[in-house]
Amino acid sequence: MKRTTEKTSLYRHLERMTTQELLENINKEDQKVPLVLSKILHKISVFVDILPEKILKGGRLFYLGAGTSGRLGILDASECPPTFGVEDDIVIGLIAGGDQAIRKAQEFAEDDPMEGWKDLVFYNINEKDVVVGIAASGTTPYVVGALKEAQKHGITTACITCNLETPLAQYADYPIEAVVGPEFVTGSTRMKSGTAQKLILNMISTATMIKLGRVKDNKMVDMKLANNKLIDRGAHMVAEALDLDLPSAKALLLKYGSVRKAIENSRNL
Repeated sequence: MKRTTEKTSLYRHLERMTTQELLENINKEDQKVPLVLSKILHKISVFVDILPEKILKGGRLFYLGAGTSGRLGILDASECPPTFGVEDDIVIGLIAGGDQAIRKAQEFAEDDPMEGWKDLVFYNINEKDVVVGIAASGTTPYVVGALKEAQKHGITTACITCNLETPLAQYADYPIEAVVGPEFVTGSTRMKSGTAQKLILNMISTATMIKLGRVKDNKMVDMKLANNKLIDRGAHMVAEALDLDLPSAKALLLKYGSVRKAIENSRNL
């Protein structure tokens, strides 16, 4: 049976479409993604519920994928430290072919079923950790093999895939299956499938960090002050929270190094 991600596009003769038609039809397909996700939120929720406790007990969250899926995992992992102020080794993204595959596709890197597990072993993976395998097809050997080995070693596993009843889901304690239908360009899972994966990753990391106390009200109070834009954003947060003028708020922020510390130390004076 042909998997959904490989089914023929609902549209024919794309090369004959006008630019407007191309964009309208791509957009029409993209709008299907959040509707599909709305029906599987309970699956994502059950998984997110176990993450904070695992992390608080010293566990790490690993994302593992190949190609687009691997890049999306790395993107989400790399955004956690600056956004939420967590250490770099709490959320880790791994891609078949190593870091060079982030920018340039590595031929056949995803085809070795033991390579993903080797990458995890390099990080001393253990039972405290959680591994999320990301593969639109649900068949990528690099990802499937890693989850299979992880389960053998008593490590919690989850997956994000865009097909049902896949080999990957068989080895996931928490399977998340977002079946968004055939791609606009047949088989191009960087499109709707990639969008679905990105939205799910956003939910997983953001909800987890909120539950870990890394957001106060709706503010990124632990974000790293990595550039002038973020310093300015942080100063406005401090000014609003303490009813201060902006220069005073900025001075407090720079003195204490984070929005949270600036507010807490000021209120303790």
